Amino acid sequence: MKKLTLTIFLGLGFLLATAQDYTENDQISTIFSKNRRNGGYGALSLSYTQIDNKDAFMMGARGSWIIDHSFAIGLGGCGFINDVNYQGWHNNDLDNNLAGGYGGIYLEPIIAPRLPVHISIPVLLGIGAITNIEDHRDWDNWELDDSDNDVYLVFEPAVELEFNMTRHLRLAGSLGYRFTSKIDINNTNPDILEGTNIGLVLKFGRF
Repeated sequence: MKKLTLTIFLGLGFLLATAQDYTENDQISTIFSKNRRNGGYGALSLSYTQIDNKDAFMMGARGSWIIDHSFAIGLGGCGFINDVNYQGWHNNDLDNNLAGGYGGIYLEPIIAPRLPVHISIPVLLGIGAITNIEDHRDWDNWELDDSDNDVYLVFEPAVELEFNMTRHLRLAGSLGYRFTSKIDINNTNPDILEGTNIGLVLKFGRF
């Protein structure tokens, strides 16, 4: 009987200790909890893409707040310019380029951020503008006409392979795809901005 009573008391003591430990260590966490490690970073990017089967280069920047090492949210954007070969009434002295940019909010899950090489999946939701730059040149003078332009929506998911160079520096290779609303500019395809881009991203911050 004494052994049974002792066993019951020991069991109750174990359950109470376990419950106390659960209460102390299993509190609901929030983004402002002290046991979370938050940080942030700024990034510069250089990318290559094609628009209307012509080479185009993009330069961008973004800044994000990192929640518990594994999810980032921020703002950013990029600009681009392209040499587009137009057909139609243009003469040999008329060069055309498409130039513009877009920006918006970034949502970025980060997979296994503590590993020296890991993956992040930034997704951009935003708005942009594009213009047709007509460069009229002759022997005596030249003028620039940017009267043909449009505004569009953009959705751009990407995958980045990140390398932890130092505690405060990361280098990433990026592969993404742009989805846009229809573009309304003379002599262009409405889907002219949709396509793949590949580039490098340099990130500085507290990760």
